[in-house]
Amino acid sequence: MSNEYIVVDQSLGLCGDIQLSGAKNAVLVIMASLLLTNGKSIIKNVPNSKDVSSMIKLLETLGAKISFDAKNNILEVDTSFVDKYAVPAEIMKKMRASVLVMGSLLTRFGSVDIALPGGCVIGKRPINYHLKNFEKMGVRVSTSGDFISARTKKLEAKKLVLEYPSVGATENILMAAVCAKGTTKIVNAALEPEVLDFIDVLKKMGANIAILPAATIEIEGVETLQPIEHEVMFDRLETGSLLLAAAVTGGQIYIPQAPVYAMDIFLMKLEEMGHDIQVGADDVGVRLKATACPKAVSFKTGPYPGFPTDLQAPMMAVQCVAEGQSIIEETVFENRLLHVRELQKMGAQIKVYHNKAIITGVEELYGAPVIATDIRASCALVIAGLVAEGQTIMSGVHHWRRGYQFLEKKLCALGADVEFVTGDDEMSFFDCSNNVYKVDQK
Repeated sequence: MSNEYIVVDQSLGLCGDIQLSGAKNAVLVIMASLLLTNGKSIIKNVPNSKDVSSMIKLLETLGAKISFDAKNNILEVDTSFVDKYAVPAEIMKKMRASVLVMGSLLTRFGSVDIALPGGCVIGKRPINYHLKNFEKMGVRVSTSGDFISARTKKLEAKKLVLEYPSVGATENILMAAVCAKGTTKIVNAALEPEVLDFIDVLKKMGANIAILPAATIEIEGVETLQPIEHEVMFDRLETGSLLLAAAVTGGQIYIPQAPVYAMDIFLMKLEEMGHDIQVGADDVGVRLKATACPKAVSFKTGPYPGFPTDLQAPMMAVQCVAEGQSIIEETVFENRLLHVRELQKMGAQIKVYHNKAIITGVEELYGAPVIATDIRASCALVIAGLVAEGQTIMSGVHHWRRGYQFLEKKLCALGADVEFVTGDDEMSFFDCSNNVYKVDQK
């Protein structure tokens, strides 16, 4: 995998209509939650990404029988034969979302053995919010090095207050609470659109869940949960990435499935830059026409409905060639500015002060060898490469594979010059004329 890379040549004026994939940040926890049931569930609109593949392997290790139709993005998971609660360390280290099986395994077995999760190098992302609240629910947690064991005879319903609205902690607590006798309340819960999609899944299973004012989730425990059929929401982060690719290259794009109802602040910032944004009926679907003179904008990341941290890096790439100065403050992850040094290699004028980046727009970026340090950084560097003079070669491609279902093909369908070089040094260029993701070329 280390000798794979993506080659990007300057590609101005990207234009066309594009179909979206299912949301990565929703599907992984949905897959983990299937351990709460016995029987076959069907999940549709599942992205064919490396993280989904890793979660499939994790569930199979526990005894699940799985069939994935990658062409039609349909996943069938039969949990009838799940008989294990220990996850091998090599699987845990592949992705952060692997920790999400803790809640479902505690509900199913009252036991779980895992290693600390891996994933992107974007900060410590401790799981103490998860463990602390499991302990309040009657779980005995012990740690030894990188390994965690958790045991309980009975999960107890409690009022739980999160110091920070952690998405992962909210999801894990939900899975631990759905069958705990009594009423559990999660105060200061995360309410990201992907969490709400996940709650819809739990309700389909038979869970009794209500969302109350002041970011509180109330769960009334039930006896059992049933297998379900569900279609994963479309990916707002992929939407944002595609919009930014069109914006930075001075192009036009239409994304008919875009969940713009969950993207208000991001779209507002694009409008402040001068881009023309047209939203479809019922806040679904978006059309962007790029301005010829984009203005720099400042923003601060935060929990939903704030500016999403997962679009901070791609948005920074766009600010690098906008007129004026922007200030970007990252408040979610302490190490999520590692892409700055790679953008600087391309001629970006960026200064970093702790968790703030000050970007002064330049007339041109220049192609360079760069390294992706996480999923969203990989997207930022490809977007920068689309507008940079010359050729950009990006390594760290495994992050790109983890987060996106062939996003490079979708960019090609819009007219991008992107090549994916595989480990055997065979270059694979995606022919837009036969691309299944292209709806219509304008």
